[in-house]
Amino acid sequence: MTGRLRRVVGAIRLRGEGFAQAEDEGSAVLEFLAVSVVLLVPLVYLVLVLGRVQAATFAVEGAARTAARAYVVADEPDEGAARAVASVGLALEDQGFDDAPEDALTLTCTSVPCLEPGSEAVARVQVLVPLPFVPSFVRSVVPLEVPVSAERTAPVDAYRAAP
Repeated sequence: MTGRLRRVVGAIRLRGEGFAQAEDEGSAVLEFLAVSVVLLVPLVYLVLVLGRVQAATFAVEGAARTAARAYVVADEPDEGAARAVASVGLALEDQGFDDAPEDALTLTCTSVPCLEPGSEAVARVQVLVPLPFVPSFVRSVVPLEVPVSAERTAPVDAYRAAP
């Protein structure tokens, strides 16, 4: 070995020999668990919230579409409203929401009287998605809900008989 290389190797040996080794046994497992909890718990909560909001999106989109269709094919506005409420109830229940369908649905018409040939019916469905694992006493003070809504328009057949 050259003189310069011997000095570097000797310096490396001296650094390692002169210091006491720290006792790190078992701390890596604790650090891994702490980091996992700090990172994974919020990630799992985010997945739960996004899954619930996505289910609400599917529910209101399907409910608005079928409510508008059910309303415009009815013979009378009252019959159409009953069909629309029933279809909204099925769509919300299918995705696990227990909201009252008559409260979630808003029907409007572009003409008076409703269901006039050539007019349109608009169905709007809105659901409030509560954040999971939030206690009810906190929910009563701070609104912790995500509103999800959808609106669909369906044309009334221009060649149908007037109501």
